[in-house]
Amino acid sequence: MQKLRVIPLGGLGEIGKNMMVIEYGNNAIIIDAGLMFPESDMLGVDYIIPDMRYLLDNRDRLNIHGIFITHGHEDHTGAIHHLLDVVDAPIFATPLTAGLLEVKLRQNKRTTGKLTTFKAGEVIKRGPFEMQSFHVCHSIPDCVGFGIKTPVGLIVHTGDFKFDQTPVDGWTTDFARLASFAEQGVLALFSDSTNADRPGWTPSERLIDEGFDRTFRRAKGRIFVATFASLISRVEQVTRACMNYDRKMAIAGTSMSENVAMAQKLGYLSLPEDLIVPLDRALRMPKDKVVFMVTGSQGEPTAVLSRLSQKRHNTLDILSGDTIIMSSHAIPGNEVMVQRTINRLFQQGAEVIYDAVEQVHVSGHASQEEMKLMLSMVRPKYFIPVHGELRHLHSHARLAQNMGIPRENCAVVENGTILEFSKDNMKIGERYPGGYVFVDGAGVGDIGPAVIRDREILANEGFVIIILAINQYGELMEQPGIISRGFVFLRESEELFEMIRGTVRRVVGKSRNGRRHEEVEEAVSKLIFQETRRRPMIFTHIHEVVAD
Repeated sequence: MQKLRVIPLGGLGEIGKNMMVIEYGNNAIIIDAGLMFPESDMLGVDYIIPDMRYLLDNRDRLNIHGIFITHGHEDHTGAIHHLLDVVDAPIFATPLTAGLLEVKLRQNKRTTGKLTTFKAGEVIKRGPFEMQSFHVCHSIPDCVGFGIKTPVGLIVHTGDFKFDQTPVDGWTTDFARLASFAEQGVLALFSDSTNADRPGWTPSERLIDEGFDRTFRRAKGRIFVATFASLISRVEQVTRACMNYDRKMAIAGTSMSENVAMAQKLGYLSLPEDLIVPLDRALRMPKDKVVFMVTGSQGEPTAVLSRLSQKRHNTLDILSGDTIIMSSHAIPGNEVMVQRTINRLFQQGAEVIYDAVEQVHVSGHASQEEMKLMLSMVRPKYFIPVHGELRHLHSHARLAQNMGIPRENCAVVENGTILEFSKDNMKIGERYPGGYVFVDGAGVGDIGPAVIRDREILANEGFVIIILAINQYGELMEQPGIISRGFVFLRESEELFEMIRGTVRRVVGKSRNGRRHEEVEEAVSKLIFQETRRRPMIFTHIHEVVAD
């Protein structure tokens, strides 16, 4: 019998860009296709997607029967249009998730013809795989995990989950389906590890209602609520607070506006007809009668809140007396950008409310006691923690071992590591090469670590360009020109630039034609470091003048 292979392409060893390939022979399915937000030192990068070389290299071999999406958050859907560039396969999602995917595909000028909707609890058969979906609670409605029947055995993928007994939408986790998996016998469990280092239980989303109530009651001016564009549950909670305190809601940001419209169309958001007002009308309303929903809770440079904090938004400005609610936790790697955004908002006279100050956000992920409950219900033979940094994966594996799963049956692996399963065995195979694929504007994967390092140098040290006009005898025709940006203030550094010109004249007089660029750059770099202890990037442009 052939072996079942599971290849995580994202989400293991990091927070975000979740994606997994499951294959049996030449048949395969894909679970999720997410993005990851760039860290503060990834200058100019819009977002990061999984490395899909495995799919490209196996394109002719694999018959991909479907792309199954667990829920509508960006870290599970944000790379879907990039994945469709690589594979031609139908997409399966629950109604709200499908609606959000439709918005995303339309924004990226992609057809939605391959999008198929199913309801949580339905069973979908694709090739040798039988996908038994089950509803889970998270921080967005319509989330599912999958029990996947394969010729080798049943594996369970939880998706993002927590056991919330009072969810905003009133729809609790499908405990019956989870218990039924144990009765069938579970070969392997792939389980969300995001909060594996947090003891206890994750609080219910309902607590946020109380935090919003206290904040709305105190606020005398305008209120801004910053959250993810796809966090529909949070929009529902802000709606209730608006109605309780007689405020209207305005939405700033195209993605959030379209997602809210889609959620309303599908019946996942029930808003009073006159609650949402256009942005221009909201700006004319009394300050204590309006709430702005905005993106940018992670400090993303192009999002609304970040632009507001830097006074770069075309329509909105922060006014003294505004209240800003940051309804999210900072994703690991984004802490510096989030803190910087908060400080800038304070500088403009706003009152900033975040989770350390008031209960305006709770995690959508299970804590340790919920993870133990999942393990005890499913009772897998093998356990693979997913969706988390390495510290989360190791912590989750220790929990599983404490629950009685042998250490040799727990696999802590990173992206690209191939796991092979037979009916009674798990093998950790080779690791397929892969890494971050940076998306910068329209470019996908055309910049890498070397470019990022260059951007860091340019950002930290600036650059100096030396312009030379040289005749056919290798002699300077005029004084070397110097252009500098981000290095020193030109008018206050004339002495330094005169030293640079002298060094250039000396080097050109001695240099060999074939190495003139390198020799000038090396000499100028050495001089600048001696005088300033800085290392700007040095470029030389030589214009060779040929006499008539």
